[in-house]
Order: sequence, then structure tokens, then C-alpha cells
Amino acid sequence: MTPSQVYFLGPETPPPGKTVMHPYHFFMHGLWMLMVFVASCAEADLQRRCERGTPQPSRQVLRCAAEYEAQAARPQDSALPGAYTVKTIIDQANGDAVHFLDTNTYPMHKAFAVDHLQYPPDGPFVNEYFYPQRRFLLGSVTYYEEPGIWAYELAPYDTASNDMIALAFRRIAGAAFFGGALRFHPTSEAQAQRAAELPADVPMVTTEALQAGMSFQPLTLGETCGRVHVTTAANLPFAVLGPRDLVVLDRASNDLVAVGGLVVSEFQAPLADANLRASRRPTPYLALKNASEVFEPLRNQWACLTVDAFQWQVTAVTEAEADAWFAAHPAPVVTVPALNLTVTDLVDVDDLGRGDVGFAGGTAANYGELRGIGGDVTVPDGFVIPMAEYQIFTVDTGLRDSLIQVTTDPSWDDPTFRRIIVDGLPQSMEDLSVQADLVARVEARIVLEFPGGKVRFIPSTNAEDLVGVASSGLHETAVVDPADPEATVERAIRTVWASLWSLPAVEERERASIPQLDVGMAILVQPVADGESAGGVAVTANMYDPAPGGEDAFIVNAQLAEGSVAQPAPGELVDSLVYYYFHNGQPATYYAHSSLVPEGGTVLTRFEMFQLGRALDAIRSHFRTIFTPPAGYGALPMEVEWKVVPDEVGDGTHIEITQARPYPGRGE
Repeated sequence: MTPSQVYFLGPETPPPGKTVMHPYHFFMHGLWMLMVFVASCAEADLQRRCERGTPQPSRQVLRCAAEYEAQAARPQDSALPGAYTVKTIIDQANGDAVHFLDTNTYPMHKAFAVDHLQYPPDGPFVNEYFYPQRRFLLGSVTYYEEPGIWAYELAPYDTASNDMIALAFRRIAGAAFFGGALRFHPTSEAQAQRAAELPADVPMVTTEALQAGMSFQPLTLGETCGRVHVTTAANLPFAVLGPRDLVVLDRASNDLVAVGGLVVSEFQAPLADANLRASRRPTPYLALKNASEVFEPLRNQWACLTVDAFQWQVTAVTEAEADAWFAAHPAPVVTVPALNLTVTDLVDVDDLGRGDVGFAGGTAANYGELRGIGGDVTVPDGFVIPMAEYQIFTVDTGLRDSLIQVTTDPSWDDPTFRRIIVDGLPQSMEDLSVQADLVARVEARIVLEFPGGKVRFIPSTNAEDLVGVASSGLHETAVVDPADPEATVERAIRTVWASLWSLPAVEERERASIPQLDVGMAILVQPVADGESAGGVAVTANMYDPAPGGEDAFIVNAQLAEGSVAQPAPGELVDSLVYYYFHNGQPATYYAHSSLVPEGGTVLTRFEMFQLGRALDAIRSHFRTIFTPPAGYGALPMEVEWKVVPDEVGDGTHIEITQARPYPGRGE
């Protein structure tokens, strides 16, 4: 285990191909280890010579860092980066014996208990997390490298009493060289509530305190190379960027085109549009405090960036080395489903399914599947304006001939020329008239199905849900409001169609070698519920522990209606949590709390969370027959958008599902 895996360039630029670890991390880690070792020497049982070498199935004491290293592994749960952990068992049937497990060999407590503690292989081991009369107290000791904190932790669903926690904590602290520095870290809201009454000799550390001491947040994992471009989100309209650029920004922005890698200074909501877009390509994406200052020595130089679940690294390289990397990692060539221009009528969402992508687009086709699930999945009604209408619009207005001319011009391959052309396209489309018969049909349908209410016009293309190409946040949604004379049906249709030619959308297709005119735009029309109080995005698998046999859970990002999960304002925080829906008590582990909710509160009530969980479970089961989980996933991860809306009768609320699509994973 190296002193710290947080790599970046120091004050002096190293020779090409070399990586430098900042000396501060060497010094502080060494000083920390020395301090805890010296402090631990007061314990007579820990003064014997440290045993180095291979790990043991278990150790009864940890006398020094070398013994901890021998037993330690990276946690299976990667929600908090920069950590090592050792599984622990307190055996109450044998004098409260302490076991620090070889965690690489025994990542699960049960296997060790069967092999070494005579636990019956077919015994109900799950009871050891829930029963008051349990034999074992199960936990782990995790060292969080950057904040330098030793934490004793239980599984989020463990219902251990405060007496059990105190017993285990004291036994472990007394058997380890870091005992005086150990803290109890509650891993769920329920544990945190109980832990408030722990005795004074069991100090506590919160998840927020751990994160406050961390300088980085891995968002999308992977490796990339590129020329380092340090700028700000405000200056993106003036920058010509592409897949060979490693971009460093002050904050995330949906105006960013497809680039080779992304580093931002603000920590992010894991399910914001910018991260979902990066994960679908995938583009390595890292949030790093003071990113611009850290990367300034590499400005305009070539470098390679690696982001994994627990660490990151940047290496200065030559242009030739970068070229060799690109040659070995060519951009994908993506084929989109063929357009079906034979459907010209407005289509009810109940008549749609996955086979209708060619005329309805991926978003609308998935929406039709959602409508067919029923039961716990409440989905608003709606209809679709098919892609043929967009095609008719481009032909009737002469736009298609212009698009053919510019996209077949040899200059189109020049990113600067392409940007000049594309920058003016959406605006020029604002002056074009949408076919009057279509506007009349849509207006009549809205009056019939959603009289007097607002409706959303949601983009739906045939270039969605495809491996190697992003779609989140590329296109614009519009709202028709009967009370606003400017928010008309014609304007909404035109706005959505024009967004097919936004610069990020065009550059996304260029990166994936998708012919621009092979992509069409349908529109999903759905009602806006009065009184929407909250909304967000969820993933139907635990992306921090996704492997078969891992802790099955849902990832949820939630925010009040006045904020946004998809595109948070600068400095805006959202509720970010792992919801262990399938475990006893259904605990939730919060990694961030909404900045719009009073301290101590949450966006969702427990009942709303339960409703959301039931819907996510049903959605995952339904789409499992359509999509295959990505490599390394035991359960199908679907990316699901949802809202909290008032019940039609009474003062209650319920969850409405508004979109769903397959989630590709965090990268590798």
C-alpha cells in the first residue's frame, strides 16, 4: 500500500513520461503513521516486534502499519475514494475475541467464519447483522488516506445496538496501533441517529467530515490522453475543443463538446447530465479541488490522465506518445437505427415499445415500455410527434438542402469551420415556420388530453442508448404554457428540433462517426403535473459495488423542484445517497445533502423513498428482458428520471416516472 495514491504534478514539471507525487502527501502520511505508532506503544500488548510479510487468515492485534497493510484491501464499496479496509469480527462466543481478517482472501465475513470459526456453511449468517442475540459483531476498519482518519464501520443495514457498537469499538481500539485515533463512522441515517447516544469514549466521524478532507471525486473511470486546456465554463463559447483535448474547468457545463477527458474544480452530483454524458462514451471525468492550479504547470502540454475508483494520476507525455495512445484507442464507429419516415400520425405512448426507435426515438420508445409496466410504476400519459414531421419540416423549408451542402463540404471536417456553421443553425431555424397542419393537430390533441395544463416537449432521437455515444443534456426540452402567449406549440416544436443541431450534439455525432443526416428528432409530449415538489435521477443498481454478489442497492440523486439534479447551479448540492432497498430496514447512506433543504432534512420522505424503490425494482425487472447489464454488473442499471407530484385526492404525494434508459456504468 503506497503512502498516498493522489498523484499530480508538483511545482516543477517532470521529464516527459514521468509522474510526480506531491511531497506534501509523502510527508504528512509518514508523519501521521509515526504519530499513531508512537502513541500506540503505550499499549503493552502492542510493544512486541511488528510482524511483516504475508497476510494471515486473521490477526488478533495490529501492532503497526505493516501488519495493517498485510490484512488490508480496497473496499468493495467505492463511493468514498482513497481508502483501504480490513474486515473485523468480534466473536462473543469466545471471550469477545478480535479477528482482523485477511480481507483480500475474505472480502465477506461469512467465508472466514465458516473456514475458521466453525460456523455452519448453511447457517443463516444474515442474522448476524440483525439479531440482538447474535454471536458475531461484524464490521471493518477503514483508513481514509487524505483526511487521515481511521474509521470503524458497520454494514449500512446492521442493526447493532449502541452497547454492541461500543463493545466492538473498544475491543478493536485496544488491539490496534491506531486505537487512540479510531472513530466510529455511521454508514446509514439510522445508524447516525443511534450513534448520537454512544458513550463519550466512542468518538464519531460523519460522512460529510470524511468528504471534506478529500481533494478529489472520481466520476467516470478510465484512461485518456490529450493536450491540457485550462479554461472556465464561461469561456467555453470561445474555445475550439475536441476529442484530443484534456479539459480543466472551474465547474461542469452542458455547453462542453465531446472531449478526451474532463477535470472540474467543483464536486458533482454523480447523476448530473455532465457525468451521465461522460459515462456513456466513456470519457474519464474527475472532480478535483483547485483543479486549475494543479494542472497549470501542464497548460498546453500533452498529458495522460487515469481515473479509477480510488485514485487518479496524470503523466506528462510527448505529442508522439499521445499520438501512439490515440492510435491504440480509436474512437468508436457507432451505427444508429435506421429512420422510419412512414409514420406521420401522432402516436399514443401506449402504442410504443422498443421496436419503434426508428420513428419515435429512444426516449419515447422506452417511455412506451414504462407505460406498459403498470403496478408500482406510475407514468403520465402522452403522445409522440414522429420523426417524419421533422423531415417534412427540413424539406419544406429548404433546410435539408442546406444541411446536405454544408455537411458534405470538405471544410466540414475542420472543427473551426464546423463551429462557425453550427453556431448559427439553431438561431436561423427560429425564423422557419413549422407546418401549420402539424401545429393544429398537436394543439387539438393537447386540448383533448391535457386541457388547460402545461405540457413538456421532450427530444427523442434514434442516436440514444447506444454504446460509445452520449445523449444526456445534448438537446433542449420545451414547455407549452396556456398562460404564456410566448410558450406556444409552434415555438416548442421548433426549439426541440433546432436543438438537434446544437454544437455539443453535432460534435458528439462527429466523434462517433455518425452521419449527421442519419439522425432524426421525434418529440415526446407529456403533461406537467401541478405542484411538482421534487425530482431527480436514480440508477437501478449499485454502481459503487456492482459485481454479482455485491451489495444490491439503488443510487438516488434528489432535489427540490426549485433546483436541479441534471444541471445544478454553481454551488448547489443535491441529496446523493445509496438506498439499500433490498435489505432489512431499507437503510439509506447519504453522501451529500441538498443545499436547498434545512439542515437535518432530506428531499424525500421515507414513504416517498419506499415508493421510488418499488418503482425502480419493477423497472429493472421489466427492462432486464430488453437490455443486458454492462460488464461487471450483476443487476441491470437503468437510469431513471422521476418526479414527486401531489395525489389527485387528498394531501399525499406519489412518484411519477418520466424517463428511463440503460446506464452504461462508471467506466473501467
